[in-house]
Amino acid sequence: MNSNLCISATAVAAVFALLAINTTRFSPPPETFDYWKTEYVAIDGAVGPESFAFDSAGGGPYTGISDGRIIKWLPEQRSWIDFAVTSPNRTGCEEIEKREEKEERCGRPLGLKFKDGGGGGDDLYIADAYMGLLRVGTNGGLAEKLDFQTQDDQLWIFDSLTFANGLDIDQLSGVIYFTDSSSHYQRRNFASAILSGDNTGRLMKYDPKTKQLTLLLGNLSFPNGVSLSKNRDFLLLAETTKCRILRYWLKTAKAGSYDVVAKLPGFPDNIKTSRQGGFWVGIHSRKRGLLRLILAQPWIGKALLKLPLNIERVHSCLGKWIRNGGIGMRLSEEGEVMEIIEGKGELKWKSISEVEEREDGVVWIGSINTPFAAKIKM
Repeated sequence: MNSNLCISATAVAAVFALLAINTTRFSPPPETFDYWKTEYVAIDGAVGPESFAFDSAGGGPYTGISDGRIIKWLPEQRSWIDFAVTSPNRTGCEEIEKREEKEERCGRPLGLKFKDGGGGGDDLYIADAYMGLLRVGTNGGLAEKLDFQTQDDQLWIFDSLTFANGLDIDQLSGVIYFTDSSSHYQRRNFASAILSGDNTGRLMKYDPKTKQLTLLLGNLSFPNGVSLSKNRDFLLLAETTKCRILRYWLKTAKAGSYDVVAKLPGFPDNIKTSRQGGFWVGIHSRKRGLLRLILAQPWIGKALLKLPLNIERVHSCLGKWIRNGGIGMRLSEEGEVMEIIEGKGELKWKSISEVEEREDGVVWIGSINTPFAAKIKM
């Protein structure tokens, strides 16, 4: 009995660590924003506006939510409308109960990006955690899965696409860069992926003109958001489990190699370029000492996952009550902290998945587990 209690206590402690209760401290940048001046934009019946996209006319944002829909914000009407879905089977998808268990059937759109059609209409490209890489036209509706071609020795890439997550598009070439966070764990098991130290994630590119799918970088620990540099010479990539940002070179003599740009105080999600220079990183939550130990010693996490305890369910339940303190961080291309967006007091965010800065100075804030998006005027 005492042994079982000890095991359970250890497992619960690990989950609390995974929830990343804030004990991390770091020097503040010159300016920090709080959410007392934030406008919250409610989403009825769903949660998790994880990522944002704007069409070439400036319409939106568009965002994917927990029931598999992609919705569009109409600022004049101050309301969201349905735009697209990633799965044809919508039976029960919008029912709140057991929604996570329905994700594999209903879809879970994560990364979004429009390809400017040059007057011929925009296509929205979607990284859906279960449905893979998809596209939908200007009029929305049911998104279509993209056709892939690979070299014979790389057929396994498409066959094992398990957890499509972040994406970005080269607007000149049309090439799409996206991440597959794990070849072993699906999105609903993301906590297990982190605890186990899984390193089967990949960075890939897809050329819609040739339908060629190419592996750029493998053996990654939960690769997440990806962003193309303004000069199109490198990609920035969030490696969530290792709490760092990688720079993968596309051009110059360094092409095909990568280096570490920044080590972060928490788990990075999406990356977006900033009009002020540098790039914004949405940090889901901070990490504390116990989790540092578990991630440094993968055998500990693997042992915990063998215990008679549903880690994902416990994580979900505890996450409803614990405020993780997600932050948005603007970094220079060399990884220096330039600005931080952070909630204060009772307005502290559970998590931040994305910071999308618009030309008019409005910043949209996304989160994987809140029933609203948020915007602030900088």
